[in-house]
Amino acid sequence: MKKISIALLVIAVLAVAASNAAAGQDLVQTVTNGCKTEIEKYCKQVKPGEGRILSCLYAYQDKLSGQCEYALYDAAVQLERAVAALSYVVNECGDDLEKYCSAVRAGEGRLLNCLEKNDKKVSSRCKQALKDVGLK
Repeated sequence: MKKISIALLVIAVLAVAASNAAAGQDLVQTVTNGCKTEIEKYCKQVKPGEGRILSCLYAYQDKLSGQCEYALYDAAVQLERAVAALSYVVNECGDDLEKYCSAVRAGEGRLLNCLEKNDKKVSSRCKQALKDVGLK
């Protein structure tokens, strides 16, 4: 991989995460629903955001119900799949992102929009990867 591929990976992760905020909400909802009792009992005073609820649950990991443990496991598996999909897209679209979108600021789906605007020039590998992960 080229020198800037790590930067492209970060940019692509941010772009896809921004364009797929619903998936992130699904993960949060999975944990919130599955760990409702524990959150209310142990983490009631914790301000949500920036991983604070997860940190609280981690602090009480020896007291978590099977349902909460499963919800955390399920969210982790979903997240792992999303990261694998993003890695695949970056591997297949890295050259296209560098060539056509290097001046585009990441976030809010701007990189994905850039690839779509350059659709006629984007490689077939990249197009297929976007299709495979449901971004096209």
